[in-house]
Amino acid sequence: MHTWLEPKYLAWLVHGFAVTLGLSACAGIGATLLGFLLAVARTSRSAVFAQAAALYVFVFRNSPLLVQLLFWYFGAAALLPSDWMTWLNTPHAVTFGPVSIPWPSFELFAGWTGLTCYTTAFIGEEFRAGMRGVSHAQEQAAAALGMGRFATLRYVILPQALRIATPPLAGQYMNVVKNSSLTMAIGVAELSYMSRQVDTETFKTFQAFGTATVFYVLTIAVIEVALVLWQRSRARAFQRGHA
Repeated sequence: MHTWLEPKYLAWLVHGFAVTLGLSACAGIGATLLGFLLAVARTSRSAVFAQAAALYVFVFRNSPLLVQLLFWYFGAAALLPSDWMTWLNTPHAVTFGPVSIPWPSFELFAGWTGLTCYTTAFIGEEFRAGMRGVSHAQEQAAAALGMGRFATLRYVILPQALRIATPPLAGQYMNVVKNSSLTMAIGVAELSYMSRQVDTETFKTFQAFGTATVFYVLTIAVIEVALVLWQRSRARAFQRGHA
């Protein structure tokens, strides 16, 4: 009697883990770019942009991610033209010479959209907090030197805001990995989904979900180690600059 999982089922979990990593990475990148724009909009001198950005944050931070995922999956299916849905649900592949990359399924696309939009609201607030942590006197000094709003933002505020926001941003990236498990509700074959499939076929609940837990913990640990290494490198650079 085998006490652990057969290679076939381990391969299922590895595949699910790969989907989790890919989904989390894409959502993290998209949310970082959009979150930065959201933070800039929230600190804009235009009341329209600032209020629109504040409304976005209010809506997406105060509604459950699961509900948002279901909206993007079922709501988009109801709103999009039937021809579009037929195309999205038909397997496609992008070919680069001998390499063929499957086009994401509609479930995966809906999961990525929902996870990105949800995470954008949180990352945007982390960026905004970092920007608010920069002394207003530095912005005034930049203006006195003749620097415009864009130049001040790029060369004065953002470099410092990014240093301030990096630790909480790392926390948000950890949340992206964990929150990706909710996409199983719309049929995304990520790690939690595959764990349930393995459990259904083998009845080895502890082995299936235990292995998945190890994968999740290792991923979070890698992010934490990367943050610690970044902080140490910043500290060494600071010490060299003041030596």
